[in-house]
Amino acid sequence: MTNTKLLALAAFVAVGVVAVAQQQPADPIRTPGVQAGRDPNRDAFVAKNCKAAAPAPAANAAGRGRGAGGGAPAQPPAFENAGVTAIPGVVAAGQKWRKVWEGSGNNTDSPIATPNGILLAQNDLSQILEVRLDGTTQVVASDTYTGGALALTPNGTLYVGERALNRGIWQVSPRRLFTNTMNGEPLECLGPGVLNDLVADNKGGMYMTMGGVYYANAKGVVSGRYGRLTGNGIAVSTDDRTLYVTGRLPGAMPPADLKLPAGAPEPRGGLAAYDIQPDGSVTNERQFAWEGVDGTAVDTNGRLYTPDAGNLWIIDPKTGAPLGSFPAPTGTHGFHFGGPNRRTLFAITLGAQTSVWAIDTLSQGFQVGEWKR
Repeated sequence: MTNTKLLALAAFVAVGVVAVAQQQPADPIRTPGVQAGRDPNRDAFVAKNCKAAAPAPAANAAGRGRGAGGGAPAQPPAFENAGVTAIPGVVAAGQKWRKVWEGSGNNTDSPIATPNGILLAQNDLSQILEVRLDGTTQVVASDTYTGGALALTPNGTLYVGERALNRGIWQVSPRRLFTNTMNGEPLECLGPGVLNDLVADNKGGMYMTMGGVYYANAKGVVSGRYGRLTGNGIAVSTDDRTLYVTGRLPGAMPPADLKLPAGAPEPRGGLAAYDIQPDGSVTNERQFAWEGVDGTAVDTNGRLYTPDAGNLWIIDPKTGAPLGSFPAPTGTHGFHFGGPNRRTLFAITLGAQTSVWAIDTLSQGFQVGEWKR
């Protein structure tokens, strides 16, 4: 055999080895497409591996999203998709939502921006899908165990939060476990709350809502529970100093003179804020805004974009006051920037199918890393 043929054969074998190495090992304990809280083997797993099982957390106001298995929210008014009123620096007058894609595979929390669109972690299908602005799609990973949330660290490494029994966070490529324990016990011991939303910080760690607020540092060491909220949507400020979590703190009530944008509905949720410490822990839990129920995005100016009462709300990062609001597609559970220069805002809706809608913005989305195929 010639040297050229030998080199070609070696290259072929090497590629095959890499492909196998990047696959997640089969795990007979876990069932793809089934969240841990619904797995009939969970009780036996907890009894075997946990010193003391945590009770199910009580849901805070606006803290139960679709990822957390919450009930359907009150139906908002019918979505008419009229051209929006201008919001300075955010969106031009007359812009409309447009449906980009619709398909199966729900519970797509914490999407990631790509140059062409967004990445979705499809809980039911145990796969990661890129949805592009032109409506085309590509499967990025197909062997996750009920992967339902994504995080991208500053160096561009993609992680998926897996919700199957023995939940954990896995690096997508090459496939490697990042963390599935806290204080020497499985994350499953923290209670049946689903591993809901994820967001990375600029230190290589990531925050997650999981029946409470937790933090996994760059080495995969998990700490928490922080604060009182069970939480749902989660976001980090552009300066990495503030963590935002959707929900209302116990006993928190909006003021009687709460000022809302003209024509905006009465909000039902809220955003709590926390001060991020150098080690990633958070302190000073406080009610920051009165709007917010799930997936929340941040732009490069620090403004927050969150769903509530059938509308998109844009929140001032300094005061917590709404800068503007307009109707979102029916069933929207989260907003996320993506596309060229991250100047497209995507709305993810859940119903019989998952839908992705898009609207062009003047603002630019913030993300700590850049995803590269």
